[in-house]
Amino acid sequence: MAREKLLLTPGPLTTRIETRRAMLEDWGSRDAPFIALTAELRRRLLDVVHAGDDFVAVPLQGSGTFIVEAALSTLLDRDAKLLVLANGAYGERMLKIAQRLGRSVETLSWPEDQAIDPAKVAAALSERAGITHVAMVHCETTTGLLNPLAEVAGVVAGHRAGLIIDAMSSFGALPIDLRSLPVTALLASSNKCLEGAPGVAFGIVARSALARCAEISPSLSLDLHDQWRALESSGQWRFTPPVQVVAALVEALRLLEAEGGPSARLRRYQASFDVLAGGMQRLGFELYLDRAVQAPIIATFRPRAGEPFDFDRLHAALSDKGFIIYPGKLTREETFRIGCIGAVEPADFERLLIEMRRITI
Repeated sequence: MAREKLLLTPGPLTTRIETRRAMLEDWGSRDAPFIALTAELRRRLLDVVHAGDDFVAVPLQGSGTFIVEAALSTLLDRDAKLLVLANGAYGERMLKIAQRLGRSVETLSWPEDQAIDPAKVAAALSERAGITHVAMVHCETTTGLLNPLAEVAGVVAGHRAGLIIDAMSSFGALPIDLRSLPVTALLASSNKCLEGAPGVAFGIVARSALARCAEISPSLSLDLHDQWRALESSGQWRFTPPVQVVAALVEALRLLEAEGGPSARLRRYQASFDVLAGGMQRLGFELYLDRAVQAPIIATFRPRAGEPFDFDRLHAALSDKGFIIYPGKLTREETFRIGCIGAVEPADFERLLIEMRRITI
């Protein structure tokens, strides 16, 4: 039997066999066993980021973009004014969502290889009147850049604004502790560092903030307040949930706990990244980001200087050898991306490097 291909991508990604097996069972979404499974899911999501009773976990059908739109449409009323901090495609997507919703929104931007500067955020909040909420991406999947979450959160809290965090590429691996982090909403999905299957996203939302948001959302299906109230009152999702994907995510969260939690998972990802980055450098492929802002989640590489580069050819050749990588997502420069997350080990990246050398040398 041929070896399964490894998804060295930002997600969907390679999952463990235990996670996939969890999807083999059918569930009745209104039956007691699935209600109990949803309760376990919500509890475990809170535990990952040390969220106490001041926060609630609200799962939602769909991809990460669905939960971002749900959060912005629910938490921002017509009097709200949002400042989006953007240094990549996913920050820009938050801006576009807010604009589509007709919310008052401004942006503060940085180049795609530079982290958000908390001092500039502080200055913007002082200079721009009426900002009620700030939104940012923790780890920008465009490049793998890690933004300074704790520092920005402190600045935003000092200006008494709410902070909405896209934590898609950080939740489950990078340190996030809501016992000390002033955040209104933390948003993520099943298919990145949690190593689940795609199809479920979720918000970890301050209970007091969400309680004030009845009938704000212009969307029925993306109303996080209504979803939360249904889960609290009956334990049930309002609309048919992806039951097998929920089961897979609960199993993935159990596996995360068994591995030793986010800190242990981060060590594995870091080891894989170190193997990858060192080997690629020896082959002449340089990281796009400075190491000071690089998270070990996904690595963006420049083509070798002075040589023609054909990503489709590289992708096809690696796919034939069992590895799937992604094209770059930058707006101004040709790059390609290799993910270090998922059910993969440093030895997998050593095998990848052998094939990269055969293909490119």
